[in-house]
Amino acid sequence: MEKAREHIEEIRRKKFSIGGEPNPLTEDLHQAVRNLSAELYAKDVHFLMELIQNAEDNDYLEDHPPSLEFVITSEDITATGAPVTLLIFNNEKGFSPKNIDSICSVGRSTKKGNRKRGYIGEKGIGFKSVFLVTSQPYIFSNGYKIRFNEEPCPHCNLGYVVPEWVEENPTLSDIRQIYGATTLPTTTIVLPLKPDKVKPVTQQLSSIHPEVLLFLSKIKQLSVREHNKDPRLNTVSAIAITSETNFVTRKNIDAESYTLHLLAEEKATGSERGCSYYMWKQKFPVRQENKVERRMEVEQMVITLAFPIEERLNRGMSSPGVYAFLPTEMVTNFPFIIQADFLLASSRETILLDNKWNKGILACVPSAFIDALVSLIKNSENAPVSSLAPMFKFIPVNTSSYQELNIVRESIKAKLIEENIVPSESYTKQKFFHKPREVGRLMPAFWSILEKARKQEVSLFNLSSHGKYILSSSFDKEEYDHILNFLGVEPVNNEWYAKCIQSSNLVAGVSEDLHLEILLFVADNWTSKFDCTNMKSIALIKYVGLDGDESLCSINECTHWNRERVVSLSHQYDQVSWLVDCSREFSCVGNRFFLPKSTQEAIFSNSKRVTLWEWLRDHVKISFVTVYDYAVHLNSSLHTDRKLAVAFVHFLYHSLSKNHLTKGEVGKLCGIMPLVDNYGNISTQRKGVLVPANISQWVELVGSNPWRGEGYIELAEKYLQPVRFAGENTSKEQLLKFLLTHVGASDIPYISPPNADFPAVYAPLTNQNAILLLDWIQNLKRRGICIPGKFLTSIKEGRWLKITSNGCSGYRSPSQSFMLTSSLGNILQNGSVLVDIPLVDQSFYGNRINEYKDELKTIGVMFEYGEACEFIGNHLMSLAAYSTLNRDNVISVLNFIRFLTKKFLHPDKFIDSINNKKWLRTSCGDRSPVESVLFDHEWETASQISDIPFIDIEYYGEEILAFEEELKSLGVLIGFCGSYKLVVDNLKSSSRLTSLKSDAVLLLLKCMRNSGSPDKIVEALRGVRCFKTNMGYKSPGECFVFDPQWGCILNVFGGFPLFDDDFYGSSTFYYRNELKQTGVKVDFEDAVKVFALSFKQHVSSMTKENVVSFLACYRQLQDTPCKFPSDLKKYIREENWLRTRLGDNRSPSNCILFGSDWQLISPITLLPFIDDSDNYYGKEIHEYKKELKKMGVVVDIKDGVKFIAAGLYFPRDPSRITRGNVLTLLECIRFLLQDRNYSFPDNFWKRVSKKWLKTHVGHRAPDECLLFDSSWASYLKRTDGPFVHEGFYGSGITSYKEELNAIGVIVDVEKGCPLIASHLDFHLEFPTIVRIYNYLSEFKWEPDNEAAKRIWIPSESQSQSGKWVSPGECVLHDKDGLFNLQLQVLEKHYEQKLLSFFSNAFHVRYNPSVDDYCKLWKVWESSGHPLQHADCFKFWVYVLKHWSAKTERTLADSLVKLPVGSGSDGIVLSNKHDVFIADDLQLKDLFERFSPQPIFVWYPRQSLPSLPRTKLLEIYRKIGIRTISESVQKEESSSPDIAHLNQVNPKEILVKKGLVRLILGFLAGPTMKMEVERRHEAIKGLLNITFLESVEPITVNYNLSLSSGEVVKAKASPVILWDRESSKFVAQKLDRSGGYKNIIEYATYFSEAISEGLLWENIDHIEALSELIKLGFTLEFNEEAVEFLMKSKNLQIFMEDEEFLASTFPSD
Repeated sequence: MEKAREHIEEIRRKKFSIGGEPNPLTEDLHQAVRNLSAELYAKDVHFLMELIQNAEDNDYLEDHPPSLEFVITSEDITATGAPVTLLIFNNEKGFSPKNIDSICSVGRSTKKGNRKRGYIGEKGIGFKSVFLVTSQPYIFSNGYKIRFNEEPCPHCNLGYVVPEWVEENPTLSDIRQIYGATTLPTTTIVLPLKPDKVKPVTQQLSSIHPEVLLFLSKIKQLSVREHNKDPRLNTVSAIAITSETNFVTRKNIDAESYTLHLLAEEKATGSERGCSYYMWKQKFPVRQENKVERRMEVEQMVITLAFPIEERLNRGMSSPGVYAFLPTEMVTNFPFIIQADFLLASSRETILLDNKWNKGILACVPSAFIDALVSLIKNSENAPVSSLAPMFKFIPVNTSSYQELNIVRESIKAKLIEENIVPSESYTKQKFFHKPREVGRLMPAFWSILEKARKQEVSLFNLSSHGKYILSSSFDKEEYDHILNFLGVEPVNNEWYAKCIQSSNLVAGVSEDLHLEILLFVADNWTSKFDCTNMKSIALIKYVGLDGDESLCSINECTHWNRERVVSLSHQYDQVSWLVDCSREFSCVGNRFFLPKSTQEAIFSNSKRVTLWEWLRDHVKISFVTVYDYAVHLNSSLHTDRKLAVAFVHFLYHSLSKNHLTKGEVGKLCGIMPLVDNYGNISTQRKGVLVPANISQWVELVGSNPWRGEGYIELAEKYLQPVRFAGENTSKEQLLKFLLTHVGASDIPYISPPNADFPAVYAPLTNQNAILLLDWIQNLKRRGICIPGKFLTSIKEGRWLKITSNGCSGYRSPSQSFMLTSSLGNILQNGSVLVDIPLVDQSFYGNRINEYKDELKTIGVMFEYGEACEFIGNHLMSLAAYSTLNRDNVISVLNFIRFLTKKFLHPDKFIDSINNKKWLRTSCGDRSPVESVLFDHEWETASQISDIPFIDIEYYGEEILAFEEELKSLGVLIGFCGSYKLVVDNLKSSSRLTSLKSDAVLLLLKCMRNSGSPDKIVEALRGVRCFKTNMGYKSPGECFVFDPQWGCILNVFGGFPLFDDDFYGSSTFYYRNELKQTGVKVDFEDAVKVFALSFKQHVSSMTKENVVSFLACYRQLQDTPCKFPSDLKKYIREENWLRTRLGDNRSPSNCILFGSDWQLISPITLLPFIDDSDNYYGKEIHEYKKELKKMGVVVDIKDGVKFIAAGLYFPRDPSRITRGNVLTLLECIRFLLQDRNYSFPDNFWKRVSKKWLKTHVGHRAPDECLLFDSSWASYLKRTDGPFVHEGFYGSGITSYKEELNAIGVIVDVEKGCPLIASHLDFHLEFPTIVRIYNYLSEFKWEPDNEAAKRIWIPSESQSQSGKWVSPGECVLHDKDGLFNLQLQVLEKHYEQKLLSFFSNAFHVRYNPSVDDYCKLWKVWESSGHPLQHADCFKFWVYVLKHWSAKTERTLADSLVKLPVGSGSDGIVLSNKHDVFIADDLQLKDLFERFSPQPIFVWYPRQSLPSLPRTKLLEIYRKIGIRTISESVQKEESSSPDIAHLNQVNPKEILVKKGLVRLILGFLAGPTMKMEVERRHEAIKGLLNITFLESVEPITVNYNLSLSSGEVVKAKASPVILWDRESSKFVAQKLDRSGGYKNIIEYATYFSEAISEGLLWENIDHIEALSELIKLGFTLEFNEEAVEFLMKSKNLQIFMEDEEFLASTFPSD
């Protein structure tokens, strides 16, 4: 101690000159120390952090665990008058002389340059900070007993650093007494507090953060306590903090990981809380760009991350997220803590975020975090996968209020998504990890299915084999949604579920209930997820197969249009068994299968059967069938199986007998069902049904069945055999009766004949069969049935009718037979030597045949003379068809005609039958009489040009000339008689008509005029050299009939053949029209056409002489009536035959005859002037100016303005275009605009659209220009857009307003909006933009594309800066003031007029929408900060005003968290599954006392008109918040010891007659309608209960499950308990002295207990009965009052109840 004192005296003497001359620098040093200490920290109490920091930097003995203790006492041990003294005890090695020298200096810390050694202190005056709370600090250490003084030392005029030796006050014994031990730690610091610092110091001591030791490597114990003689005076919350560390070094990444456990013991409450932290300490090299002077000696940055495994220790304070060995006040919103050697702000509240050293540290935090998290997750070797999910809560999902930390967060996210860190579900002991994007989530419902399937031993090892690894089931929960969304873990695609079900035994290998659960899962998600996936192709649907076993098929197999199987289920429950049995009987014919009976029955009993039915029906296309539906299906599927077709009849019979089918339905089915015929064939199409042949009548007539081809079915004998079907027997008689009744059968004569040949009639029929056939026909006609054609034809043509012909008998067809009178028959047979007449043999058939004349006529028998004549003629012609009639035959025909004429019998029918047949030989071969001619001299000339069919006189001889009258009657032509048409019809071929004689030509012309069909002659002569001309024989088309009036046109090109008038004579003049028809040119019109062709042939090679000759001819024809046709004129005007200066040939209408008035326009055009140079036409061409003009050549410039428009050609350099050029062009455009029918050519618009108009912003195309005038000045300035340069063109340019408008220049102020708007990007000045917006608004402009939809938002700081935003980012108003950060509010920048413009033009929303409010709410959810009451109120007021079904869906889907009441500090947002509506105030009060966190939904304290509480609660319910009453679970946990309770008579105390009457009335009332026996049994059960009375409370436990799995427990003490199992009713004794509250409370519990005990099977009615009993209880169950109460509730009891009451309460 003596050495220590000597050291102090030396310091005072040498350093501070005490005892020597004063130091002149002491005052300056004093002020420097005082200023630095005052500014060091923003808060007085940060001296505590400096003391802790100093203690951490101290050295300690190895066997002494470093500790630091703060003890505060009200004893004034320093005798300084201090109200409170703070003592700090530290078991370090103690102060050394060097340390004393340092503490007596400024800026001479012994820690400088020692960061490598682990020193954490920064400033050399750290200890001096104690002067902020004390005026005289004391130090006792290693023999040193010194103090310092804030006031200047009187000896050296310097404070703070001048040491003074302490003789007494305090003494070491005083300190030991307060410390409470005889031995003191090595170092003790005593601080008598300033009076105004007592409260701040005590508050901070009470709130020392329990995590203060978290990153201190030395100090393992820290405590705070208070020492007062009277403990009641204590004001500090005492605490003792200890830490324990378990090291595990990981060298591969230069990191250490260990678990640290902090234990904090609150002395006042005696409570002890601990928390373990997973610690990760990692080193990173210091980059050159991050080095700073204060850390220049540090080569490695050491970053430690702490991950709290349990709830962090916080003592109710906010938990700091950034440490610099000691906590800062930075709350990061991260779920882990960052520790590093940060450079701090002077206040120690925050780190220096803009410091490059700190930035280097923060840049390494993401790597450290990834390494730590990977180690934490993957190195937990023995931990199950289910325990890993909570570790992901360390991921910083929420954003921080510090932008620099958000960068760290984003970097962590970027690294995480590339890290194999997310566990997958493998159902094995091996753990697998993958990148987040490789992992997929499943729907909770499917997890439930998988878990149940696993319990049913379904193998799920290939769960992650379908394109995505499946997230671990312990992680795939709603509580981790925010983490998984942050990592980008998305749900598996919809196809995954199909693959999973397909690859697993999830359908066939599970129970029926789970199979239905799978189907319900698919059904619930069908429309939204599975409709377009491969789910349709996997085997999901069970059905009963062909062998009767259960099989599976896919939805596609059920829904495809040509599906392989049709799966069905019964529409009615009572038909299930019958349909399944029948389906098996029919072997699932037609691929119709049924769901198994067990499946169908399970569906019928399932509570969600309607959902499943609708899905099966609408999407799987499973048909819901009745027996009738199934029968219709069978009917269409039995076309190939005889056995099943017969069985179908049995099916119908039994279905009818079981009443599964009605008679009407059976009738319909029988009409269309397939039948088996006698050959075993199946037919569904039939016209009728025949009875079997062995019992039929039709066999006698036709032998075989002729109706088979007509759709008649002869029933097979199988229908008569007895059969057992689906367990039911059918006899032969029953089935035959069924067929006769419902199918029907028929026989001759009541059957219609088939439309087929009748084989029996192709052979002679017996007399009886013939008569039977005629009788059948007669029957058909009487019934009005049309006889089929084939059937009738075979009867007509069959040789079955017996006839006689010339005395001989035979058989003929009816169509070849006659029934004539005998005399007429003899005449015909005698007159015709060639044909015999067959007559029906009436002697064979007898007189009965005469009864069937109509029937005989129907089948073809002939009765008339004319028919006989036709028969003879047809017979002759049939002979002629096989061989030509010879000369004698023809002569016989002519003689027969002559014979009939002599007998006065008309031969017309005979002639009509032969005159059109080719049997007469002519010069042109065999012809019919009507085609033949009898030759004479009149036919001589005609024979030169025509091949006439003359009768061959040489063959027939002169004899045939004697039959001229008979030939004429047959139609043969006798004499020419003007037969021009016959000549034309038989005209010779063209090759035989060359070089015709004049008389032949004349006959041809006559034929053309008289035949009525000259086209054939014209066609025959076309191209034939038949006419003689001056150039020889020429074809008609080459010939001309000369006319001197217009012959001059032939001189232009020459060479035309003229008709030879000398050869033909003048007679041809009368046939000019016929000659013209043949092609001869007789008129100018015809000649000019040929000339036109010649002109066209020569037009491209016309010489100068041709042109001049043509112009002279053109002039000559002007004075004659011969005018060129319009098409020739047009051709002349339009064909290119005039040469131009451009070096090409052009049409006259496209040429210009140059003149002086064309001089001005030529520089900006390319025009086709006629070449009048000496090398071509020369000046001579101008002599024909008049003719050229008539032909269309342009002479005057006003007529050629169209050429100017078409030939416009601007120079490439627009600056060469002069003012005169432009004005002249505009003048020409003016001329063109006056022509209302003129349209400018496309080339003009293409040329004029170039940049040639000069504007204030350079040369522009017309449609990019505006013409400024006074109308624009009201809105804009010239500089606001591309206006035409008036200074260049002069003021006269405005006179061409109409012309400029026509070429695209915008001249109307109301039309300039698009162009002005497109130049908005060129402006930055806000006044200019506002002016333009006002202009656009004035004319109601709207953008026509998305690019134009932008709005300028000016910068608030600079007038010429801002940004363009889309309208979707804007709203006009934000009256609630909630969207300043989310949306651009336009009313802040623009006036009301423009707000309307933005609304109309840009469709900017007037106010934020429901979706905007939902997005805002999501921001609030993720912020983690409390929500202001006013903001929350505004939000729900908006929701209420805009409430709709759509709003309900939006909020229900979007809002994850909802507000809960949390006091006046703000509103907390909590998971909506953990938020409840307080519909039961008793439960509300109960859980508010027991729940550690707010759970009841927020609503305003006052129900305001704008947000009524009832409306708000209704909204909460609709978006998914549950009520507390429906969410809480109740259990009776304890009751008093029944053995020690007093049994009481319930009739005397509780169960009075009035109560029983009331209960009976309720049970008998319209709500319950309980039978009398049950009512009385219920009352007996109530009366038989043992009623016990207790004075002790009864405890009831309530549980409330939260989404996190946490269960909030609460206890209540009701006064009533009914233990139904022991039949005991325990009630606390009613203390009526407690007032009305006790009474109503007792009544409530009593009524609930009675109601629950009586109606435990009818819980829906408990509340109603409870309210009724409660009201009766308050009336003490007075009889009269109860009767009135029952009447008011429409309740009564009956006579049986009265008798029961009387027996139960006999004394009453």
